[in-house]
Amino acid sequence: MLPSFNARLRSEVIRKQSRLCLGLDLDPDRPSRLHGDSLESLKEASLAIVERTWEQVWGYKLNFAFFERFGSAGYAWLEQLAATIGERALVIGDGKRGDIGNSSRHYAQAIFGHLQLDAATVNPYMGHDAIEPFIVHPDRGVFVLCLTSNPGADDFQRRPRGAPLYREVAAWAQNLNDADNVGLVVGATQPDDLADLRQAAPGLPFLIPGVGAQGGSLGQAVASGTPEAPSIITVSRSVLYAGKGSLDDILSAVAAYNRQINTLVAVHEN
Repeated sequence: MLPSFNARLRSEVIRKQSRLCLGLDLDPDRPSRLHGDSLESLKEASLAIVERTWEQVWGYKLNFAFFERFGSAGYAWLEQLAATIGERALVIGDGKRGDIGNSSRHYAQAIFGHLQLDAATVNPYMGHDAIEPFIVHPDRGVFVLCLTSNPGADDFQRRPRGAPLYREVAAWAQNLNDADNVGLVVGATQPDDLADLRQAAPGLPFLIPGVGAQGGSLGQAVASGTPEAPSIITVSRSVLYAGKGSLDDILSAVAAYNRQINTLVAVHEN
């Protein structure tokens, strides 16, 4: 029997001594020393980054928006990048999927079957039948959007006051975790709610964006994790565009994040 996704997640944390998930969100509108604004330049940069960082990071997050903006050529880039990473690191397909059951089944097949990615981000708004196609294979994971890092999170996720929707989503996702392959997306820009979410979902790993360029608290993000349900910290811009954006600058930023995170974990767990 294959290990569950969350077991794989925990194993990679130990094997690589890293809780850092690098978002490969290369922006053609923000040229750096490593790339210009052409698709070919971005593709070459992404492959070079993977070759230099895969041993130092827990995994990668591929935000589909950065590929889909280029149409079919961008999807071909996504396919090539996923294949290049292969089994060297876990890969999250960040498409925030969530549709009626039949449509979700095809989305899941695209992400887990065609692209062979390890996990996906999913939107819980349409309920359990929109999520079920993503969790039928225990070795593949889903991260359910719960409390996001954007300002608009207050529009729905924090309502009603006193018993916010995000808490209900967290408890609901915990109940879906029979196969040990469900996690939550929780923004680091919402530090006051991390402890509340950990109480609602004690067994779920957190995927935490919002550290770095968005200003979220790394210390509180790390402290929200446990050995059984780690917090995976996902960063993109603050690594990809560190310094002058060279490969050496990127590798230095990865190493700095790993040191900070591991120091905080040691303090939190001792």
